[in-house]
Amino acid sequence: MSSDSEMPIPSDEEMADDEDYYYSDEAEGDDGDGSSAGGGGSSDEDLLSGDYEGREAEGSDEAVSRREQRYIVLSEKDIVERQEEDMTKVSALLFISREEAGALLHHYRWNISKLTDEWFSDEEKVRDIVGLLVNGNDFHNSRKLTCGICFEGYSPDMMSSTGCAHFYCHECWEGYISAAVSQGPGCLSLRCPDPSCSSMVFQRMINKLAKHGDKEKYARFALRAYVEGNKKTKWCPAPDCTCAVEFVSDVNFDVSCNCKFSFCWNCTEEAHRPVDCETVSKWILKNSAESENMNWILANSKPCPKCQRPIEKHQGCMHMTCTPPCKFEFCWLCLGSWQEHGERTGGFYACNRYEAARQEGAYDEAEARRERAKHSLERYMHYYERWSSNQASRQKAQADLIKTEKEQLAKLTDVYGIPETQLKFIIEAWSQIIECRRVLKFTYAYGYYLEDKVKSGFFEYLQGEAESGLERLHQCAEKELQVFLPFSKHENIGGHPSAAEFSEFRVKLAGLTSVTRNYFENLVQALEAGLEDITATGEAATTSNATTSKKAGTKVKAAKKQQSRTSDHSDDAWPCERCTFLNPPSVDACTACDKSRH
Repeated sequence: MSSDSEMPIPSDEEMADDEDYYYSDEAEGDDGDGSSAGGGGSSDEDLLSGDYEGREAEGSDEAVSRREQRYIVLSEKDIVERQEEDMTKVSALLFISREEAGALLHHYRWNISKLTDEWFSDEEKVRDIVGLLVNGNDFHNSRKLTCGICFEGYSPDMMSSTGCAHFYCHECWEGYISAAVSQGPGCLSLRCPDPSCSSMVFQRMINKLAKHGDKEKYARFALRAYVEGNKKTKWCPAPDCTCAVEFVSDVNFDVSCNCKFSFCWNCTEEAHRPVDCETVSKWILKNSAESENMNWILANSKPCPKCQRPIEKHQGCMHMTCTPPCKFEFCWLCLGSWQEHGERTGGFYACNRYEAARQEGAYDEAEARRERAKHSLERYMHYYERWSSNQASRQKAQADLIKTEKEQLAKLTDVYGIPETQLKFIIEAWSQIIECRRVLKFTYAYGYYLEDKVKSGFFEYLQGEAESGLERLHQCAEKELQVFLPFSKHENIGGHPSAAEFSEFRVKLAGLTSVTRNYFENLVQALEAGLEDITATGEAATTSNATTSKKAGTKVKAAKKQQSRTSDHSDDAWPCERCTFLNPPSVDACTACDKSRH
């Protein structure tokens, strides 16, 4: 983790120089040519016309470039084009028809290299396996042919074959194809109806003789076979999405489809960095399994001494009666028959027998089992509730992003006259919030399975810092933006904040976005590395050279030092107006961004 993970808010000058900063002020980069005609202080019009001319969409272009290096999103049109290119290539290379090339590619799962190797090694064997005939038969000169299925006589134009000597009427072909298509993708390897013949049924014959619905299903099977047969390509698991993703890298399996759904290409679950696929699989199984129900039963119920069915106590009396047909009456404390209880055993609300037996250790094992189950349940609920809460916050942020794109940007344009293309810093902030909520959500799954107590303490510190920084960004995008939005399009905009104030808000929101992004990127890298900076004794590893970032131990000490400075005067601490950083009362300027207190 580098030192910028401490979530400081950079100054205006630092953000202008930050290579990750999404926008920059054009006036500072014009070498003086972009100054106003008057040469004095800039007006609101100057701010609106100049300050937003930044490196537009630079961050998004870089993201696309990085994405293209790791994976490629394929639409159905792209897949069909690739199939056509491969068939054309194989057809020209092996001097066969495109249909035969398609049948060969399907059999070899679209692996052209393997296909050509085996073809040139033993062409006759490959033809026999796939069902490609060297020379077909033609009986169209015959006056009448007999169908090999219904045994009716038909004219040659009412009969068809796969190129072999077995002719069937079109009606029988239609039924044969329909039955094969209804059984699934196996129809792509459909052979001649004659059991002794292995001649392939090509798609041309399917298109000629099959029903319209069967043609569409066959084409769908052929399309899906290209993706499912390619080891580097998988379908997007989002509902109703028809895109596929080709993975061309060997690191970072998180990909994002055109439908905006992000998922792990390796396991096809929701994108889950920094948690590995195995941990995610266990976490999802735990959330859906009955194990936690059993833990709740063990922690909050006791078995009936007679029928062993679990019973929950929800009233004060210790007198329990099992449900029919058992109806056994017993004591909740000692699980003994209620007939043996009375005033001598403590009455209805206490059981001296239980207390005596407990002191003798008769119930130690059962009590210990219930306590373990209760502790396990409480620990699981701690992590699951926070995992679920971040998921809900992420879904709300996704809805807010859509609302911003459809409504709020247009309102800001009406009020301040700023083109929507120059308000992308707001979209960038919401996109970063959504991504950080996803990361933060899965850190709770990471923490649940983290058994190293030394690393666990440091992990919780990093997680707390991440939550704090994300909350500042989320609040800025969600609440502080509302000040600049009109209640209606026809409202008088005279009472709204000035363009200069909106410019300050832009600097603050963009700065928080940049810093939060950097922190979460470093957090993900640290967790993926297994928090290797933490040794078995809890001490941090030393820095490797002067240019490397600060290691975990240094950060912990800095955090403790910061806490010691503010803990004694936490009630008098003041938040910075620009970056919201909480400063100790002894300083008059923000320690994060140097903005004056007053």
